[in-house]
Amino acid sequence: MHAARGVWRWRGNPLRRATDQIEAWMALSAALLLVTVAPAFGWLVGSATDDSLRQSMRLQRQQRHQTTATVVSPSPPAKARSHDPDASAADHQQRTVTAQWRAVDGGRHTGAIATVLDRPRAGDRVTIWTDARGHVVTRPLDLATVRVHSALTGVGAALSAAGALECARRLVLWRLVRRRHDCLDRAWAAVGPDWGRTGTGS
Repeated sequence: MHAARGVWRWRGNPLRRATDQIEAWMALSAALLLVTVAPAFGWLVGSATDDSLRQSMRLQRQQRHQTTATVVSPSPPAKARSHDPDASAADHQQRTVTAQWRAVDGGRHTGAIATVLDRPRAGDRVTIWTDARGHVVTRPLDLATVRVHSALTGVGAALSAAGALECARRLVLWRLVRRRHDCLDRAWAAVGPDWGRTGTGS
């Protein structure tokens, strides 16, 4: 590891300055934090997100019900959000149709729904999701979606933690460099007036 070699290189070096050793230890500490704290933080955030989404998934599955709607009359094509659980995640040209369906409480409803059928006709059947009162809603979360969102959130959190650690390291390094330059300026100012005079330093 480059940081560890940097710490070892400054051991017993007569040219070593205090800022050099601090910089080397800081680089080693930052490297260790990047491989331990950042992944741990990402795992914690991802796990918390997974628990939250799983709870939402269970709640949605309790509150949303799958049913079949029968097309009454097709309407002109329109961009709408699909309620068909068999529809792919790709952006399809969807059609809004007028359909009838029965709610979980037995009540009949008529309204506009979106479908990916190319040429919907009266009598076609479309799978939709409704709430307890029969209103059309989106399909509930599935386990695959929960896992993908949790993984992406965890990775994003780990990268954010790594970025924060790197920013902190660079800030401290900038302060050390400023301090080093200030020391050099003071040393140069002390010897500058006598620089080049005969007998100086003898």
